[in-house]
Amino acid sequence: MSHAELTGTNAAPGEENALRPVTDAEKSWGWFAIFNIWANDVQSLFGYSLVASLFISYGVSGWTAFAALIVAGLMVMFLVNLSGAPGEKYGIPYPVLARASMGTSGAKLPAILRATVAVFWYGVQVYFASTALALLIRSITGISGGGEFLGLTGIDWMSFLLVWVFHIVIFWRGMGWVETFLNIAGPFVYLVMIGLVVVLWQRSDGQLLSAARTIFANPEGTWVSEINGFIAIIGTMVAYFAAVMINFSDFSRYAKDRRAMVLGNLAGLPFNMILFSGLALLTTAGAAVVFGEEIINPTEIVERTDSVLLSAIAAITFFAATVGINLVANFIPAVNGIANLAPERITFRAAGIVTSIFALVIGGLWTSFISEFGISGFVNTLGATLAPLYGIMIVDYYLHRNQTLDRAGLYDLDGGPYHYGDGWNRNAILAFGGAAVFSVASVWVPALAWLTGYAWLIGAGLGALIFHQLSGRRVNA
Repeated sequence: MSHAELTGTNAAPGEENALRPVTDAEKSWGWFAIFNIWANDVQSLFGYSLVASLFISYGVSGWTAFAALIVAGLMVMFLVNLSGAPGEKYGIPYPVLARASMGTSGAKLPAILRATVAVFWYGVQVYFASTALALLIRSITGISGGGEFLGLTGIDWMSFLLVWVFHIVIFWRGMGWVETFLNIAGPFVYLVMIGLVVVLWQRSDGQLLSAARTIFANPEGTWVSEINGFIAIIGTMVAYFAAVMINFSDFSRYAKDRRAMVLGNLAGLPFNMILFSGLALLTTAGAAVVFGEEIINPTEIVERTDSVLLSAIAAITFFAATVGINLVANFIPAVNGIANLAPERITFRAAGIVTSIFALVIGGLWTSFISEFGISGFVNTLGATLAPLYGIMIVDYYLHRNQTLDRAGLYDLDGGPYHYGDGWNRNAILAFGGAAVFSVASVWVPALAWLTGYAWLIGAGLGALIFHQLSGRRVNA
């Protein structure tokens, strides 16, 4: 079988591994597989820490926080249905889809930016998964303390390196095994979280709900602070999912059909936001009663319960969930983006090794770098940078192309309909640059601080508007 017959396109040989369009036989993901992408994304240790911090950091009542989380879930659901549609329809990954709006060479810019974010998240999630393994080792051996290097003890570093190697072993065996791993991990995380709430309920002498009601009431808040917090939480959660919203075609291309994608997103986003956020609130409230402080890292809460059995189960479960979503939500986008730099030379495994090496450095520097800026600022900055790419992609696909692409043309890197003369669509590049500068400034410039909650929406909207104007409001038939 020739290369063209294998891919159905004129793709370069190196794209057979990562960037080729999927076949009909490979489009096997039902709604439950899509559901589990979001279940595990929310369930990761970083996701727990972020959600728990929202009830503490923004000074709003629990009802306001819950309402904001639900609205954010519905908003993300709508946005990923838009960005995932071309992937489901044509079976193509994000770096290939980006060629339509950015050009065959210009698509390397958004693909590598998305890959950079994915590699960063990959390293961060390796670190978070290693905290679960460290908890397991401490609970079994009773060893604790010790000297620190870059904020990590010897056990922490050993756990980090073991998790890092484990990721390499998994991706080397193939992503089919990872999908099964992911589907099993999701339900177990909820079981362990419910078990943790029960333990904290018993140890709080029935004061858990009272503490939760205190968080919900927020008697010191005003209607102005509630509105500001509501907007800020929506903005932060949308930014948290921003990276996946950009490249959701990397996953939707495996969906059986559009219905499976839409149902999976509907069940996966609002439902998981409600259930996981509720459990995170109860756990945080219970920890405040039992331990006298609001703890946003679940592994630290489990560690303080002094239950070896619960610690072991929780450590294994959070480890599984974090590794699963890391391989799917971060590894695939990183590999696809890196492979797109030189599709004729960089294979799937080669891109995977590059991703792993960067993750080793990034994950090890977690405590000394990201922590300095805070979780929300870190998330909002990444989201604001990627936001214009979303707006440009959506305007191009829905307004300029009426949801019609030339799939073979997307793989023609030497000319074709998406080459734009020299491979770059300058209108898209200019729109991205202008919109990204303003949206990132809204996160960090004090005078624009009141726009921080809108950072992602501003970036996406500006990117779409500038691109549409520069393109002469072109609407293709």
